[in-house]
Amino acid sequence: MNLNNIPQIKHTTSGNFFVLAGPCAIEGEEMAMRIAEKLVTITNKLEIPYVFKGSFKKANRSRVDSFTGIGDEKALKILQKVSKEFGVPTVTDIHTNEDAALAAEYVDVLQIPAFLVRQTDLVVAAAQTGKTVNLKKGQFMSPESMQHAAQKVIDSGNENFMITDRGTMFGYQDMIVDFRGIPTMKQFGTTVLDVTHSLQQPNQTSGVTGGRPDMIETIAKAGIAVGVDGIFIETHFDPANAKSDGANMLHLDYFEGLMTRLVAIRKTINQF
Repeated sequence: MNLNNIPQIKHTTSGNFFVLAGPCAIEGEEMAMRIAEKLVTITNKLEIPYVFKGSFKKANRSRVDSFTGIGDEKALKILQKVSKEFGVPTVTDIHTNEDAALAAEYVDVLQIPAFLVRQTDLVVAAAQTGKTVNLKKGQFMSPESMQHAAQKVIDSGNENFMITDRGTMFGYQDMIVDFRGIPTMKQFGTTVLDVTHSLQQPNQTSGVTGGRPDMIETIAKAGIAVGVDGIFIETHFDPANAKSDGANMLHLDYFEGLMTRLVAIRKTINQF
């Protein structure tokens, strides 16, 4: 179980965690390039292996009038441009078997959304592309059950995958992170903590998901302390006007400070 086809992650000598970060959705080329440039500068400075994140479309929306994307291939070509211009791998969500084949032409990591991680055909389709697969733990699933999702990737002839915790449903309108799950899932493979989605407050009466961005640093620090391999954070220079998940995003201006503090924690942990 490795990430050999993402050398920027596999072959780092910094001893750092890696980070998957970017906007929730690709809203246009200018915004994607602006965010990517800032994040690449920061992660290079701090020697953090970096993967640019951006959804080429949003299929799992609360309301029919919610933003879903700017066009599949248009968004994927922007992700490809980010990769070429900044020399970083990219990750995007897929929702159908057809998405897997399409997105694999443009990005390095195919992400299975938490709601869909038990969809065998989708996981197999992603695995069979040969790309690294990021398996988001379902909000309704135990950490132990993710070994079965991981095994589907392996049984499809692909050992390049990671498992991402994104919180567990706590009642109807809140999420909670059970940090006991991190060492459990590390037994199965590379493990990531999705900080921002873990702070969502879903199922609001407005139909727009809420969030607790004030808790981002707390959750991220705890994740690093318990030994996650990577951190997943959605960030934007204007979260209030982001077209998707703005309520739980980290403002881009705060990214460097947070990463600096997380690197300091990891360096301390590495001494023991």
